[in-house]
Amino acid sequence: MCSGRVDLEFILRGFSNGQDGIFIGGCKLDECNYVTHGNYDALANTFLAKQILKQVGLNPERLRTQFMSGADGNLLAEYTDDFTRQIKELGPIGKSEGMDPGVVKFKLDAARKLIPYLRLVERERFRVPVKSKDAYTQFFESEAVSILFETILGDKLAISQIMMLLGKNPLPTSAIAEQLGLNPSDVSRHMISSSRHGLVRYDTASKCYALA
Repeated sequence: MCSGRVDLEFILRGFSNGQDGIFIGGCKLDECNYVTHGNYDALANTFLAKQILKQVGLNPERLRTQFMSGADGNLLAEYTDDFTRQIKELGPIGKSEGMDPGVVKFKLDAARKLIPYLRLVERERFRVPVKSKDAYTQFFESEAVSILFETILGDKLAISQIMMLLGKNPLPTSAIAEQLGLNPSDVSRHMISSSRHGLVRYDTASKCYALA
């Protein structure tokens, strides 16, 4: 299977299901058997997934993509052995990051709900004009892209987490802020915006927000 078929959904689902690390192997860049050069899509997805991991508080080094030819069995063994050692040092997912498994799954599942939105954003804002490893690395690791990604994803991720909480039961602003570690004023801002879009409603009797 082409490494370009490894969707963001697969990566986040793997971590959400408790995988401590994910290794993706692809054919060498610029040596793709297909005109689509899907291994560059794999490289872009890796950079995007690492940004998502950082946003939810997980170590992005839990994900690695390496490119090699079918004859590079020795390299595959070397890469996987090194990655295994690294993941063992990091320990179970969430442990070194200070999050329990339930919180890790909650945050990743909230991020997964944003994948359709991220696909649209990727086409408009995160397309690299030149297909080369250096160009992709310089683009995705630039401060400007990191700031742009945080700006685009930050509020969306917070709202996604809030929607998941409200899916369980109605909550007041203070409880939402406490459970998600957000500023109450930011929660209020998100609730006002979500209310305008018909996503939530405010119950004056219980003074709680609930899904519309």
